[in-house]
Amino acid sequence: MRRTAVLVGLAGVLAAAGARRPVLRRWPSSIVQAAPCLPASELPGVLMAVQAAVGGLAAVRGGRLGPLANLAAVAALAGLRGDADRSALALADAVGGPEPGPAPGRPVAGRAARKRYLRLADVAYGDDPAQRLDVWARPDLDLSGRAPVLVQVHGGGWTGGSRVTSGSPLMAHLAEHGWVCVTVDYRLGPDHRWPAQIVDVKSAIAWVKDNIAAHGGDPAFVTISGGSAGGHLASLAALTPNDPVFQPGFTDADTTLAAAVPLYGVHDFSIDEHGLHHTVEKSLTGTRFADDPDTWRAASPLHRAGPDAPPFLVIHGSADTIVSVNQSRRFVHRLREVSAQLVGFAELPHAQHSFDEFPTARTGHTVRAVHRFLAGVHAHRLSAVSVG
Repeated sequence: MRRTAVLVGLAGVLAAAGARRPVLRRWPSSIVQAAPCLPASELPGVLMAVQAAVGGLAAVRGGRLGPLANLAAVAALAGLRGDADRSALALADAVGGPEPGPAPGRPVAGRAARKRYLRLADVAYGDDPAQRLDVWARPDLDLSGRAPVLVQVHGGGWTGGSRVTSGSPLMAHLAEHGWVCVTVDYRLGPDHRWPAQIVDVKSAIAWVKDNIAAHGGDPAFVTISGGSAGGHLASLAALTPNDPVFQPGFTDADTTLAAAVPLYGVHDFSIDEHGLHHTVEKSLTGTRFADDPDTWRAASPLHRAGPDAPPFLVIHGSADTIVSVNQSRRFVHRLREVSAQLVGFAELPHAQHSFDEFPTARTGHTVRAVHRFLAGVHAHRLSAVSVG
């Protein structure tokens, strides 16, 4: 027991230290860093209780090092407890809304959210078995109405992930507030090479534009979000409306989007950070950047940013070990140089990759800020239409 208590205490200290300043930042070794840092950054209070219990039990057994190690872990984790509130302030600043009050409970996520809001499942938007989508909405949503729409694109390094598990806290929150959400699967690498992934996302958007009115959604107001690889695809889709290169066989389809919210996304393939080039080469393009720079740049949202970009809210954790926060910093800088629309950026203190997949306090602040941002864009659009 004494040895176990010491090991648990040291693990807590290392997890807290890694949550503040990760050391391993190159894929795939970075996943070893991310695994313990995610609970330390998102659930420090829970870990503090565990460390205190283990340390107390070790003290009862007469140990010294065990209680000291766990006391050190509690102290190290304590500084992370305010990160959710600090993230709320960063988000409020990014969207220009009022400073939020205390979080009104944890967001709904996972199977509970899917069970409550899933309205239409496993809809084919193409011929390939991977080209499937689900529609989420409140059971009592007026089908004759025109609710704003969100398309959710899952992450997974372009080789994995699923619409079933992606973005449930955000979609549940929006659905509860009267939105229609569409979560999509797409063909995955390395079996399907680029640009199959963005072609599928565009095809799903075209399906939404043609069919969402039957489910209570407004085809004239479709937004997009996604995390990690999904953030990359969401950003690229928003910046390449009606691009015939990405719309083979459906070049006449309207794929314009009203706003985009990428979370911890990959935005610039031209710079190798955290092992990005190896991942893109092996999992996505099948080519090296040095041999095929035009394709890599054309697939990079940063290099597609222009004056016609829709409003963006970019969110990234400062301690992300999987996708460098510099990807979002540079992307936001470029968007603000060229775009005429709002570009919000929230860098969340000590947040790790995929933090928003869990129903934590920080996730609650995030989904409410995203809702506030998108609702503001929607209100502005309605106002412009009524004036016109």
